[in-house]
Amino acid sequence: MKDTVAMHAFANHVPAVVLRLDRNPFHHGTLGAVRSLGRKGVEVHAVVEAGGGPMGRSRYLRAAHPGPVGGLDPEAPEALLECLTAVSERIGRPAVLIAMDDLSAIAVARVAPALRDRFRIPHQPDNLPARVADKAELSRLCSRWDVPHPETVVPASGAEAAEAAWRLGLPVVAKWSRPWLLPAGADGLRSTTLVHTTAEARRLYERSAEAGSRMLLQRFLPAGPDTDWFFHGAFTRGGRPLLAGSGRKELSWPVRTGLTAVGRWLPDPAVEEAALRLAERLGYQGILDLDFRRDERGVFRLVDFNPRPGAQFRLFTDAAGLDVVQAMYLDLTGQRVPRPSGGAGRVFVAENYALLAAVRARSLPRRRPAADPAPPKRGPAAERARVEAAWFAADDVRPFLAMLAAFLGRGAAKGVRVLRGVPAQGRRTARAVVRAPRQRGREQPGVAPAGAVSRPVPPEASAEPDELVTR
Repeated sequence: MKDTVAMHAFANHVPAVVLRLDRNPFHHGTLGAVRSLGRKGVEVHAVVEAGGGPMGRSRYLRAAHPGPVGGLDPEAPEALLECLTAVSERIGRPAVLIAMDDLSAIAVARVAPALRDRFRIPHQPDNLPARVADKAELSRLCSRWDVPHPETVVPASGAEAAEAAWRLGLPVVAKWSRPWLLPAGADGLRSTTLVHTTAEARRLYERSAEAGSRMLLQRFLPAGPDTDWFFHGAFTRGGRPLLAGSGRKELSWPVRTGLTAVGRWLPDPAVEEAALRLAERLGYQGILDLDFRRDERGVFRLVDFNPRPGAQFRLFTDAAGLDVVQAMYLDLTGQRVPRPSGGAGRVFVAENYALLAAVRARSLPRRRPAADPAPPKRGPAAERARVEAAWFAADDVRPFLAMLAAFLGRGAAKGVRVLRGVPAQGRRTARAVVRAPRQRGREQPGVAPAGAVSRPVPPEASAEPDELVTR
């Protein structure tokens, strides 16, 4: 098949800047964006933590620029404006700006009017990224537009929290509506928590002032085969889709609660219809990543709205190589976006997390059920191209090697810290705990990874909190 993107002249004279304000060095989505545009000849810059981690070793990255000095207060993004202005001065001409995490998308939307002369940014009116990333506001929007969503209560007191937890049915899922406001290092405060008692719900509510946003409670949706799905899309003005697709999580890390370790592009009419309707009603422009969980009745319920590319966005690459980041670049630079051609059936693998998930779950992704659409028969080379690796690429190996060294080194260092100072007679038990970390988390089953973006993320946690919580 001919490359329809190449047939349409891909003008690459406008630079691109990918922005990531969280400090997870293993954020493979940023590397995916760098490679996607860099392979088209676009001059790609990144505003990330010092050095950019393994992503900073990519041959397709022109330069990595440090983020705002001292981090960023999401309620006062002036530091980001100063940082991006300085980056623009160094580049010397306007560039496309792509936010890669929720905090970046929210902050960019707030300073966008002051950046219009320097960056090409999707138009997001009325502080839209903050609205859709707010869990309580998302629940209201879903109710307004009849998008299936878990039953949700926003209590106004500790007593209401306890009553709501009992009424929804224990256990229940507790979320902070604006997880990007969670203070760094706050003991016991996570973006998402599985609550098992009414007393626990009351105590958690009483920390609302510390958390910085409202607490909400949602009915718990248990995990099972084929329950976790996602949707990616790039939209132009008016919520018109440029490229969109739905997929299923085959493996997650942490297991059944976290980011996509292995995913498959599988069209599903219910997921796609709900996502497209929501984007149209919002008049959404830009890239979005939605998470769905299918309940026991088979209804897909929207559990999370991320106003930026998901880390696995490269799964949704059509037969000509077009993905949502390229589609957004073309749209923002005034070019025609080619009509998508094929791609369903592709598989995405985040090698580091897939290994951890497979070991923890003691299983590999299951075989495709008979009901799943089978990919068309192709030659060996084409079949290899249908598997997208997050880190390894034959034309850009250094990020994979850097990730491997850092990932293994961090894991080894963690093991040394655990064993250091342990009496000889207790080391055998400690080693067993290191080998089977699942047992260490049984006191808080189903707790999702912390969502704070202002501290480093350990290798077994995700910098993009996924709101799907299971036991």
